[in-house]
Amino acid sequence: MSAVLKPDPSAPLVQVHDLAKTFDVSAPWLNRMIERQPRQFVHAVDGISFSIQRGKTLALVGESGCGKSTVARLLVGLYAPTQGRVEFDGVDTAATFRSKNALALRRRMQMIFQDPYASLNPRWKVADIVGEPLKEHGLLQTASGSGTAATKDEMRVRVAQLLQSVGLAAADVEKFPHQFSGGQRQRISIARALATQPEFLVCDEPTSALDVSVQAQVLNIMKDLQREQGLTYLFISHNLAVVRHVSDQVGVMYLGRIVELADKADLFGRPRHPYTRMLLDAIPDIHMSGRARTPVQGEVPNPLNPPSGCSFHPRCPHANARCKAERPALKMFGGALIACHGVEEGRI
Repeated sequence: MSAVLKPDPSAPLVQVHDLAKTFDVSAPWLNRMIERQPRQFVHAVDGISFSIQRGKTLALVGESGCGKSTVARLLVGLYAPTQGRVEFDGVDTAATFRSKNALALRRRMQMIFQDPYASLNPRWKVADIVGEPLKEHGLLQTASGSGTAATKDEMRVRVAQLLQSVGLAAADVEKFPHQFSGGQRQRISIARALATQPEFLVCDEPTSALDVSVQAQVLNIMKDLQREQGLTYLFISHNLAVVRHVSDQVGVMYLGRIVELADKADLFGRPRHPYTRMLLDAIPDIHMSGRARTPVQGEVPNPLNPPSGCSFHPRCPHANARCKAERPALKMFGGALIACHGVEEGRI
């Protein structure tokens, strides 16, 4: 009998290889025939690769429309990839989601959505919202679905424990979502995501709809939970101050591609890619250090008709003829992965 191979604890929990997602945004067939228009496609995610170590946080940042949320949905199986693959603990997730082991994999990874006002059912009490994953995954000791008082009592106890773990009261199980503030609703979303005791949480801008003071409370809760339960996070945000607070590594996305991927201290202390520098220069300088600043100029190009070569070249002050003609590959430079001809040639 051959020994069962156990996963290497030092290996990354999540590995993404050349991941891409293309959406068909063409007009209806009859319209295209009448107007003689071709089909149109958007490359929302265009061949990205990264890995996340166990217990660590990778943050993806970038302007709206760069593909961050599409990456989040690809990782948890809400979208099927057009190309490439996602490996979770050494297993291909796309193949697993199509197999009988899909439920077991979904239990190990959960997602926290951006809008706490839209992601909670307004007609359900908190006990039902947070308890739904417990029933779906059969995590209640009493036979789930039986409708017995024992099952309901056990679920109430478990939900109360989950609410207390995110700073809410056990008595909140009987309330409806409209009775909570935005920050409290997001805590309910976090409690629901933690119900299955996952190892990996995909957080799609979980604090962007909240006030700054409430953002800090939610972020601190998430960091405490990560430390206590050994959680691994993919954290998606456009707020660099939030990213600096929560991340271990940062990936900067532009028009569906990663243009820079580095440790947090390296990226904030020594940004290399011109786009990363522009994003950091847009942060208000509250210390009034007097450093030179280059505000973000221009707008993200139309994804239906992206620029040739490096997609950032129309906005880049360092672009040359090579940048306009040849798309740069993501390469290692001084401990960071950067896709930039200017960095490669020593011009930046």
